[in-house]
Order: sequence, then C-alpha cells, then structure tokens
Amino acid sequence: MKKHCPDIHNKDYTSIIDDTAFTRLIETVEDAKIHGATIINLSEQEPDAKTRKFPLMLILDATDEMTISQRETFGPIMMVKTYQQADEVINYIVQGDRPLAFYPFSNDKILVDHYLKNVLSGGVSVNDALFHVGQHDLPFGGIGGSGMGHYHGYEGFLTFSKMRPVFYQASFSSLKFLMPPYGKFATRTLNFIAKFKS
Repeated sequence: MKKHCPDIHNKDYTSIIDDTAFTRLIETVEDAKIHGATIINLSEQEPDAKTRKFPLMLILDATDEMTISQRETFGPIMMVKTYQQADEVINYIVQGDRPLAFYPFSNDKILVDHYLKNVLSGGVSVNDALFHVGQHDLPFGGIGGSGMGHYHGYEGFLTFSKMRPVFYQASFSSLKFLMPPYGKFATRTLNFIAKFKS
C-alpha cells in the first residue's frame, strides 16, 4: 500500500468532495472505533481537513449497529468481514437491501456462478470493481433499495423515455351486445359461456 499510495497529499490522490462528506467519513471511523472495531490506517497519515485528503483505512470487526454497516461509505474506507463458507456471504447480503453492485473475487468459476445465481444486485464486475459501469453497452442501474431502472445505451433510452399507449375503440364492437340493458343475445351468450365453467 505504501508503494501504491505513499503520500495522500500527492496531486494524484483525490480529495473528498466537500467538508460535509469529509466530516461524515471522520464520524464513521470514530463511530466504529468507539463501538469496538479495529481501525487500520494503511497510509499512516492523518486525515487533513484543509485539503480534505483522507487516508485509506480498513475497518475490522464491525457490527451491524455501526454506521459503516448501515450506509454507503463514498470514501477510502473499507469494512472487512470474514466468513468460512460461501453461503455465509450470500445469507449476509440477502438480509439487507439489494446492492447496487456486486464484486466477487475468485478464480473458482463454480463459486462465482454460485454467487451470481444467489445474490441479486444491480450490476456485477468479476475479479474487479466498478468496471461494469464503464461498459456503455451494458445497462447500469440498481434494483430495489439501490434504485430502479437502467441507463446507458438502448436501455437508458427506454428508462428515460415514456411510452404513451393510445387505444382507439373500433367503430363497431360486438361488446355492445353484452352491455346493459341486457337482451336475448346477451342472455344466450352468457348462458353459453357458463356451460364451460368448471
């Protein structure tokens, strides 16, 4: 990590978008620390409020009550949860809202297929993150709590268009014979249909 990001003040390292978002990240880490999580600062530098540069951090031993578990981070903080069996991962995910994206990392194709069949998400990148968003021929969007609809390409055109169906009644319709006041034709037709009722 030190090789990848030796200094958060490097011009290539992005700042957090505004003070509100920066404060939210500080509070998220503090909440996790207060409630017993282990915080690992990967760059060993402190967050800088003036430049809004925030170091890469891992949060271990998080519980579902912590802020980090309850909302999207939108910052360089990653919560790490451990598991023993693949179905533990699936069960954990399906207990909450459906995710906007799902990023399974594995060279085991059978395992990846198992995840894809059992985790419903807006989109998927296998052995990478975010790249499905950049594929303009793939529809992108959420499902359930992560949003509805798709955009990009043809699917995006459909999402942001409103089809307006228009129905014109034909100049002659046999249905008028079945409307009140009912006559002999309606009675015979309904009696005929009733014979087929099981």
